[in-house]
Amino acid sequence: MAIKRALISVYDKTGIAEFARALAAAGAEIVSTGGTARLLRENGVMVRDVAEMTGWPEMLGGRVKTLHPKVHGGILFRRDNEYDIAETLAQGILPVDAVVVNLYPFEATAARPNVAVEELIENIDIGGPAMVRSAAKNFASVAVITDPADYGALAAELSANPEGWSLETRLRLAQKAFAATARYDDAIATELKRLATSGDEVRFGEAAEGSSELPERLRIDLRRAAVLRYGENPHQHAALYIFSAGPAGGRAAGLAGARQLQGKELSYNNLVDLDAAWDLAQEFTGPAAVIVKHNNPCGTAEQPTLVAAYRQALACDPVSAFGGVLAFNRPVDEETAAEVGKLFVECVVAPGYSAEAREALGGKKNLRLMEIGGESGGSRGEGELPAETSLELKRISGGVLVQGRDRHVLDRSELKVVTKRPPTGAEVESLLFAWKVAKHVKSNAIVFAREWRTVGIGAGQMSRVDAVKIAVMKAAESLAGSVVASDAFFPFPDGVAEAARAGATAVIQPGGSVRDAEVIAAADHAGMAMVFTGVRHFRH
Repeated sequence: MAIKRALISVYDKTGIAEFARALAAAGAEIVSTGGTARLLRENGVMVRDVAEMTGWPEMLGGRVKTLHPKVHGGILFRRDNEYDIAETLAQGILPVDAVVVNLYPFEATAARPNVAVEELIENIDIGGPAMVRSAAKNFASVAVITDPADYGALAAELSANPEGWSLETRLRLAQKAFAATARYDDAIATELKRLATSGDEVRFGEAAEGSSELPERLRIDLRRAAVLRYGENPHQHAALYIFSAGPAGGRAAGLAGARQLQGKELSYNNLVDLDAAWDLAQEFTGPAAVIVKHNNPCGTAEQPTLVAAYRQALACDPVSAFGGVLAFNRPVDEETAAEVGKLFVECVVAPGYSAEAREALGGKKNLRLMEIGGESGGSRGEGELPAETSLELKRISGGVLVQGRDRHVLDRSELKVVTKRPPTGAEVESLLFAWKVAKHVKSNAIVFAREWRTVGIGAGQMSRVDAVKIAVMKAAESLAGSVVASDAFFPFPDGVAEAARAGATAVIQPGGSVRDAEVIAAADHAGMAMVFTGVRHFRH
């Protein structure tokens, strides 16, 4: 079906002049509105104004441009229906064979700090979504283009086939169009919940009484970014999906948007471990290294230099580190890369790599090097929605659990000393370090540390005292003079007594057990200092 007439009305004008020229070259008359029409004329494209086609001027400061039967009739009429054909001829309605529309930037406007309510409302597009939906409904005869990223491929297809785009292409474009308007409407519905009324005034208000920060309805819009070799096991299918919100062609946030610089393709388990390692590395402000194996840290350190941090992290459990995943919170330098090259590791993620580091690691062809930086993230902040930065989702049979991410940062002023002996200054520093790591270890979690490095980790145990015993067993050096962190309270004194026998001198834990008095007494008996945080960090 030849494209005899194309209606173009876009906010994002990226590449539109070139695409309009391709349509005109295929014989299409170009009809357009306002600023789009001006831009096209400035670029030498012959344009007919929508107002000329409808016989009505743009009205109400641009609120009404294309909401007219001669526009929607031209889009919606069925080309194989005799009644539709007769009616459009009788009313002087011209067929529109292609609709090129993208919408007012509502989400970007809503995300701006201190945006006025009036500006938010004016950025709710009405005519654009109406045309998109009309064209998408009639995809059997009309092509609807909503994404500038599609212009190049569509222009090439049109050049190869002047009779127009295939039905397969039109269906794909319609599917994409309905997904775009659904996401747009959902963003509007979400943002309007932020508004409240006071008399005759509409303003941004507090959440309604009784409501929570989690929405009543949650729409998650994902698109497949990569097919993975398999899932956790070879018999399971797997793929990486990223959140669809954001500018066309923009990079995803966080690990999903990281650049792979070398190595074989990533597996499902690689990505899970990389995310765990990267998340822990972001806890630290000084140079830090994290080693993860099976989604648990097996070594973490924060030191004056990155290479020192790596050496100390590796020293915690060098056996488990074999075949692990590394994360650094600083660009990797040559010296650090040389040390990493001595150990077999699956993947490394960092904000960057020096040229010398790339060369040092380049000989390991299977080693995956991931770089997170710029648009891909690298900050530790909570940020705005979309959900990937503020919510965690976990599937259960028949539903999905949703929670806010555990972003609590403990301040030393929150520590409550509960033993006869308060911790020394050095112990406090080690306790705060151990607490950051414990937050990222699977429960039940026990972390021994000293001098900003882990020296023993017990993870994922059903019994807390067994987690202590495993941490002691796995320690590669004496634990004398170390401190210990527990992600939740000690239910009995036995865990504290076991840590004391191993040489720990101070404990950090949430507190809150019915046997807190017995646990504190055990610490006092051993001469240990103990502080309560009042915050638990279970990680299931």
